[in-house]
This record gives sequence, structure tokens and C-alpha cells, in this order.
Amino acid sequence: MISTSDFKNGLSIELDGDLYTIIEFQHVKPGKGGAFVRTKLRNVQSGLVIDRTFRAGEKFEQAIIERKDMQYIYNDGHNYYFMDQDSFEQIPISTEMIGASADLLKEGNSVEVSFCKEQVIGVQLPATVALQVVNTVPGAKGNTVSGAMKPATVETGAEIQVPLFIKEGDIIRITTSDKKYQERV
Repeated sequence: MISTSDFKNGLSIELDGDLYTIIEFQHVKPGKGGAFVRTKLRNVQSGLVIDRTFRAGEKFEQAIIERKDMQYIYNDGHNYYFMDQDSFEQIPISTEMIGASADLLKEGNSVEVSFCKEQVIGVQLPATVALQVVNTVPGAKGNTVSGAMKPATVETGAEIQVPLFIKEGDIIRITTSDKKYQERV
């Protein structure tokens, strides 16, 4: 059990049967009445952010979050399957749980999977991935306007915007958080 005096950013607590992470908090001691703590909490499953006020000294159950490095092995159309590299156990994770960057996963990539009470609560992809361009229109000679972009499809099927000088067969680095081209490898 932890109390409001133990709050810090990033701490996970169980509240009303759900798991929340503290985004920010502020201890308030008014001139009249008891002290209290104002918090912003993010629901781990849904991502919703709520504001909540607690009396000073209130107790909560601390959520123990376990993080494991797992290897992506395949996708069956509905779920992505990951393998624990220590026990070789395979677990399915839904596309919704992974998020919009799921189409950047390449077989063999390592990701960080977060668990709470043996239940998957989140998947953290690496900050960047290197993928090969399999389809793009050729850049026309003289098209050198700075910042000009064109669509390209990478080996995982994701379509991103790349500079005009990128051609089929090039390997490029992409940031997984916003699916933006970073550099040619």
C-alpha cells in the first residue's frame, strides 16, 4: 500500500478496479480545511486522462508492472504474436493494443511488453525501425524543391512519406511514434 505522500510521476496505482499512471500531481494545503492532492491520471487500458483529487494520507494499492523484451514472430490477421525469449512462450496481442504503428513491425523485431497481474497492458515499440522501400514512384530529375515528399511503401506494407531522392530498394529509418521518415541507412 502507498499513500498520497508517496506519489511521483510515472507511478502506477489501482483505482476503482482499473490501472492508472500518475501524469502529474500537486500537494495543496489550503489555509482552512485539510490538505489534499490534485492529480492527473492516465488509464493504462483506454488511455483516457482524468483529474482526481484525494485527501492527504489516503492509501492505494500500488500496481506492480512487469516489463519483458519479446520478439515479434507473426501476424494472423487479427492478432500479433510475440515470443518471450527466455521461456519461448508465445502470446497473442490485438492490433488495437499495439496501436497505429503496428504496421511497422517486422518479423524478428524486439518490443517491450508491459504486464500487470499476468495481463498485457501495453506494447512499446523501439523508437526507430529500419525498413526497405519496396514501392515508390521515381523522383523526376530537377524536382529538388526542398522538403518535397512522395509516398512510399515499405516491406511491412506501411505507407509513409519520403523525400524525392529515395528509390526502391533503399533502406530507411522510420520513427515508430509518428511514422515519419528519419534518414536513409
